[in-house]
Amino acid sequence: MDSPEAVLRRDLDDAARTLGLTLRYHETRGPEQLDAAFAAMAMEGADALLVIPHPFMSVNGQRIVGLAMRSRLPAVLPFREHVEAGGLLAYDVDRRVLRRRIGAYADKIFKGAKPADLPVEQPTEFELIVNLRTAKALGITVPQAMLVRADEVIQ
Repeated sequence: MDSPEAVLRRDLDDAARTLGLTLRYHETRGPEQLDAAFAAMAMEGADALLVIPHPFMSVNGQRIVGLAMRSRLPAVLPFREHVEAGGLLAYDVDRRVLRRRIGAYADKIFKGAKPADLPVEQPTEFELIVNLRTAKALGITVPQAMLVRADEVIQ
């Protein structure tokens, strides 16, 4: 069975091929590798940055957003807070819905349900967040169709 990262990478490669795009991967396992990754992207003439969800992002997200802005790379990020910090856009789990589901699970457990007997749920509701301030700073025009579909637009 493939890892979630391998499945995501295969899906991204398929989508890129369909759109006629070329993806280059720069895996970083530690913060000391970030500067080299951004330098490599600059040398390759990268047009944008897509950050794949990973625990590394939670710890280093602010730095990645800063490096993307300094590199003038529009950054598509996995988490809302990184778009609020200056990333261009994110497609994230709707955390309000997630918190309600957690509350419902806690209620069942407090009423005697065994956690092992409760079904595992996957998030089903997501939100698109677009940062227009970042788009403007990068000289990017966000298509109206995307703005209309966005759940939140940061002005």
